Amino acid sequence: MADAYEAINDADDPRWAYGTGFADPLAGVDTRLPGGVDARDLSAYCLMLGDDALVMSHRLQEWCTHAPELEEEVALANIALDLLGQARLLLSRAGAADGSGRDEDALAFLRGPEEFRNVRLAEAENGDFGQEMARLLVFATWRLALLDRLASSRDPVLAAVAAKGVKEVAYHRDYAAGWVVRLGDGTPYSRERVTEGLAAVWPDVAELFVPHEVEARLARAGAGVDPATLREEFDDVIGQVLTAATLTRPSTTVAGSGLGRGGDHTPALTRLLDELQSVARAHQGATW
Repeated sequence: MADAYEAINDADDPRWAYGTGFADPLAGVDTRLPGGVDARDLSAYCLMLGDDALVMSHRLQEWCTHAPELEEEVALANIALDLLGQARLLLSRAGAADGSGRDEDALAFLRGPEEFRNVRLAEAENGDFGQEMARLLVFATWRLALLDRLASSRDPVLAAVAAKGVKEVAYHRDYAAGWVVRLGDGTPYSRERVTEGLAAVWPDVAELFVPHEVEARLARAGAGVDPATLREEFDDVIGQVLTAATLTRPSTTVAGSGLGRGGDHTPALTRLLDELQSVARAHQGATW
């Protein structure tokens, strides 16, 4: 199957999942560069959003066989596949826009950590289930607000990815919110776990709303989103969830001065990529 958007609706394909089942992730989508949009900026922006999805997807995949119940393993695996599908489209757009000819596999598997542009929230090593639900709530709330605005992007690929992604990430946010409420308003132990989880991920929240110069330029060109404009919606949604969960918002702290958008990452990303890229690097050029 050639078209990503047909693949997601093909219930007869045994490989069904948004991240699989199609050969050309941009087939059927208008890939012409809109006027007034710098190709290098567009490529860099697609890398940012694609790397967010790819790295977060990998962290969620690590929960396979580790989640507290089989049902939650399936749910997390499907969320990971949604994000993997978004990453495929965005990385493919990045390679096409900059003229490098690098495909999604080259960008996913053959770049070093210094070349990745994901936010640090996505790369942090997994904690317990309470911490993962706290991180997924933060990540999905932020990404949903971003994709909702990006659906009106002047770039047809970004608009198409965002329009599809809004439906997926709305579920991701609701899934995580349900668990945060359940844990926060549950037993003393479950409340303790999610409280500590929120405290662990909160230092990486501030970075989500710091605009990189590429994001700022594309926002002015009508192709991207200034992340600073997402903060009010984020705070409102998180506030509603924490109120329902009878939890208190952690105090705002910032973890260091480095920003993932600029290629400044933690050692956790290097370890993640060592695993993610090991087979592709050991057998470069191989096909399956």
